[in-house]
Amino acid sequence: MYQNLFKPTYLKELCQKYNLSPSKKYGQNYLVSEGVIDKIINIAELKKTDTVIEIGPGFGVLTFALAEKAGKVISFEIERKLEDYWKDNKKDNLEIVWGNALRELTTYSLQLTAGYKVVANIPYQITSNILRVLLEAENKPKSITVMVQKEVAERICAKIGEMSLLAVSVQYYGEPKIISKVSKGNFWPSPKVDSAILYIKTKASQSMGVINDERFFDIVRAGFKNKRKQLWRNLAIGLDLEKDFVKKVLQEISGNEKIRAQDLSIDHWRQLTTKLK
Repeated sequence: MYQNLFKPTYLKELCQKYNLSPSKKYGQNYLVSEGVIDKIINIAELKKTDTVIEIGPGFGVLTFALAEKAGKVISFEIERKLEDYWKDNKKDNLEIVWGNALRELTTYSLQLTAGYKVVANIPYQITSNILRVLLEAENKPKSITVMVQKEVAERICAKIGEMSLLAVSVQYYGEPKIISKVSKGNFWPSPKVDSAILYIKTKASQSMGVINDERFFDIVRAGFKNKRKQLWRNLAIGLDLEKDFVKKVLQEISGNEKIRAQDLSIDHWRQLTTKLK
């Protein structure tokens, strides 16, 4: 049965049986490439002692592969029409949590032992929000291996000169890396965009310093408010600070008072947070 999930004809039969049509609302594009599944599993480096969180299992093409490798798989599914399907295909080490992962994950992660992993082909429209929930969680995953839009993966992994609020938000908490590009032909129905496997190794809390996360992101959000403007202007207006003071701080940390937000590293933003009291 598991191998049949790589066949669009079989997926169509399942959709008819459970009164489903692939939903744009929930970003349901089913992965139909065994090679891509293998890449995801390999990069996650799963062991029988691992607990894995999955978001959006669908009919389980990734879920069943995870269950073979990990000790425990907890999959969050919002589509209630699939309840009978998962009753019929239950695995001993698989738990399906019914509901919206964006609402459930924060509380649920606190129940998990440290070192759990996240592996998922997530609905693309909730990528940023899911990553934020996971990375800001009090009990963060050890690693996150997810399929995302190629363009989003490239933005997340941006270097100095092309940084964005999304890139800073992810790189503050972890080390993201694009593992492989995945063309749209590996999905059914085929989406309009290509995808990528993104791997994020989360940073240990003690390695992140003692700055206040809320203050850090207040400053970052203000800095990126208008990317066309010089950073000093965005910070002075957004944080109600004296412009000459902001320019002085920027000169101290970067050597350029006219620098723009996209040109700052994570370390620069950390320094800004400590200096802009």
